[in-house]
Amino acid sequence: MDDNIEFHTDVQKALNEQKAVVALESTVISHGLPYPENVETALNMEAAVRDGGAVPATVAILQGQVNVGLTPDQLEYLATRPVGQVRKCSRRDLPLAVARREDGATTVAGTMIIAHLAGIEIFATGGIGGVHRGHPFDVSADLSELGRTPVTVVCSGAKSILDLPLTREILETNGVPLIGYGVNEMPAFFSRSSGLSVDVQLDTAAEVAETILARRSLNLLSGLLVTVPVPEADEFDPQVAEEAIAQATREADEAGIFGPETTPWLLRRVAVLTGGRSMKANLSLLANNGRVAGAIAVALNRQEIDINL
Repeated sequence: MDDNIEFHTDVQKALNEQKAVVALESTVISHGLPYPENVETALNMEAAVRDGGAVPATVAILQGQVNVGLTPDQLEYLATRPVGQVRKCSRRDLPLAVARREDGATTVAGTMIIAHLAGIEIFATGGIGGVHRGHPFDVSADLSELGRTPVTVVCSGAKSILDLPLTREILETNGVPLIGYGVNEMPAFFSRSSGLSVDVQLDTAAEVAETILARRSLNLLSGLLVTVPVPEADEFDPQVAEEAIAQATREADEAGIFGPETTPWLLRRVAVLTGGRSMKANLSLLANNGRVAGAIAVALNRQEIDINL
């Protein structure tokens, strides 16, 4: 474990006792939702991980200190910081936030790096970044991070506001195994299917754990991407979603919105255009992914114990 990381007592205890832990990102708190919905969502995600049997560890940088696991007061602090006062931290931003003693919310890539440093294998999120529609050179650092950091990311695929076929191609180029959890095609975030195939369908947490151990045995440094469809009851109609996404993308281009602010802007705009229905699907899949990640972490923990007996 890294000496520069401050661990929540529950997380430290779980790691010391070799129990299941799941990392969670923090951009949903500072860049994804308004207050107080951001705090409620973060707490619900942590509760879902506990429902799955694991200890949640929300990752963030507070005044330059890397934190793995946040107290309620720290969550509240991060959630109420003024707009623009929290750095959105991917790989390139982590040393800047630490050196300048800033507050930083970690993206998928940033969370993967810190989770790996902390000795945490499983990470749950909503959706990963990818290739932006109409901008094939605007590629999220999440994709390259998945190819270089051995952490298992549980999500509902890439966010459907993105170019999913191109995102799928780059994952393949980076050597990232794409696993469908109980499904044979990659989910499309708000919707359960995208028409894009996965590399393998695995139906249980134990099967995913076996795959993680196989990756370790081969000394591969890439991560695994476990894609979980949104619960069927909360799936958002794919055609309606696509119409809203296409309109939001046009509006973003017309407004000159690009770079790190593109994804949160598009998600907020799609939520407005769909009367909040996309947000309902988003919150549902976040909680479901937390539960699945917790179950995978527990299964991995059991198999590790069996190997060491």
